[in-house]
Amino acid sequence: MNDMRILERSVGIKEVKISARGCQVYYGDNHAIKDVDIDIEDKTVTAFIGPSGCGKSTFLRCLNRMNDTIDIARVEGTILLDGEDIYDPKVDPVQLRAKVGMVFQKPNPFPKSIYDNIAYGPRIHGLARNKADLDEIVEKSLRRGAIWDEVKDRLDAPGTGLSGGQQQRLCIARAIATEPEVLLMDEPCSALDPIATAQVEELIDELRESYSVVIVTHSMQQAARVSQKTAFFHLGHLVEYGETGHIFTNPSDPRTESYITGRIG
Repeated sequence: MNDMRILERSVGIKEVKISARGCQVYYGDNHAIKDVDIDIEDKTVTAFIGPSGCGKSTFLRCLNRMNDTIDIARVEGTILLDGEDIYDPKVDPVQLRAKVGMVFQKPNPFPKSIYDNIAYGPRIHGLARNKADLDEIVEKSLRRGAIWDEVKDRLDAPGTGLSGGQQQRLCIARAIATEPEVLLMDEPCSALDPIATAQVEELIDELRESYSVVIVTHSMQQAARVSQKTAFFHLGHLVEYGETGHIFTNPSDPRTESYITGRIG
């Protein structure tokens, strides 16, 4: 396996982190996701694009079993994380979500201090033996979230008192505090101004060195800027998936081209 990893690094082949086959999602009688097959690579930013209501957020939520929280949702098919079926009855969704972190569209810090926002996950998952451990995790996570310098002197202040962009970076820091392997982002910049958006995009680019990042975005420009792989969804189908540059400049499917050029959307 080590030889394989060395080979992957030397020739630029990335390991597959998440693999979905025959994935279907139903909300009651509504067939929202239809027969999706995809391999999502490690240490890569993968963007899901497509018109509103095309299924990109629904599929994203399959990857950490967030659809389990919706009574009428039913997921079929296979989704593997590092070769293990995440829908196996033996898998604890809470543990899975520590491994597959999520950042939502609107920043949603807990009504707690900045410190406690970050410390919450490591505490409930038993990742810190003592206060010193927890302090270290909090600092490391805030540094990785590119917000440490802005908040280090007010860790006791409420997270809800930060600006929108700072709150979103706090939520990213909170998501990575449990040492996940995958980071899911559901339109993480849609509520932010252009300056905060640029800061979050820069952060996403840094995070791919450590994580597999999957981002749903309504902005094709954002997908082009931050991702290496792009998946285009339309009417619940995964229409096309490939290198971002290829998808945007030379798509294989006419529906992708119609969306990229603004004829559908």
